[in-house]
Amino acid sequence: MTGKYDVERIRGMWDRNAPGYDRGMRMMERFLLKGAREWVCSQAHGDTLEVAVGTGLNLPFYPATAALTGTDLSPAMIALARRRATETGRDITLLEAGADDLPFPDGSFDTVVCTLGLCTVPDDRAAITEMHRVLRPGGQLLLLDHVVSSNVVIHVGQRLVERVTIRNSEYQTRRPLLLLAEVGFVVEDSHRSKAGTIERLRARKPGPA
Repeated sequence: MTGKYDVERIRGMWDRNAPGYDRGMRMMERFLLKGAREWVCSQAHGDTLEVAVGTGLNLPFYPATAALTGTDLSPAMIALARRRATETGRDITLLEAGADDLPFPDGSFDTVVCTLGLCTVPDDRAAITEMHRVLRPGGQLLLLDHVVSSNVVIHVGQRLVERVTIRNSEYQTRRPLLLLAEVGFVVEDSHRSKAGTIERLRARKPGPA
């Protein structure tokens, strides 16, 4: 599905941002995401795919029983994730791929994880459709992202900020929850916090596990 937008431009942008990514995330991690990565990753089981793995910030939070595969559009991000995997002693297969064009057969995984990734994908519907495709029947999708606020004033501010950040493929006003049922998922758990700007979701692909 990749090709509806300038893939090379976006890949290059994330390659350039990779060295400072962890540093730039520190404030968000401290004030907005405390405990959120743990909530998502602790529920992973079986063959697990992390889409938009980035620098591998989630790696310490997965159960030892999860067999991990990670994808990212940016080779520089993958290199940092590989280094973090070595440092943490965590086995993971890492591949370069866009979220909307996953290089796996249908029904390859028991769990798909995506944290703070859908907000950077130009076509979030295509990405969620791909996540649904690569899950086995009964498999689960675990999401964490910043979303459009439930507070009207913040919502307006997000729309203004998005006019600038969208140039760097950073969307402020998305709501993945609204797409899940359309794609074929059944939402089992959802939680919003921080004036509705942070959302955690667990959804399942229908069918026998």
